[in-house]
Amino acid sequence: MPRATNGPASRKRRKRVLLRAKGFRGFRSKLFRYAKDAVYKARQYEYRDRKKRKGQFRRLWIQRINAGTRAQGLTYSRFIEGLNASNIAVDRKVLADLAVNDIDAFNTFCDAAKQGLEQKAAK
Repeated sequence: MPRATNGPASRKRRKRVLLRAKGFRGFRSKLFRYAKDAVYKARQYEYRDRKKRKGQFRRLWIQRINAGTRAQGLTYSRFIEGLNASNIAVDRKVLADLAVNDIDAFNTFCDAAKQGLEQKAAK
């Protein structure tokens, strides 16, 4: 009886890995042995960086909000404190978009935050 090598499945598996390694440099895209390790590592980076991206965007939003609030004579932390004191719940993504695209609307939030800080200080 002939020896069964599972050839079609092995070829398909190797081809799938090599297709995923397309664009890698050198033998990491040509040789299965090295492409397999490169693809494995790339998938680890993909998984990790999907989580990291969320924090990176949050940091970007905070920077944009901080730049907008500094123009109004506030710091970011005092701005957020004032919004909380005024019971205004707006997420950072929206605030950052307003700080970049609609200065007037953002300034109304700054004024509300200042009033909230004054009310908090009066208590």
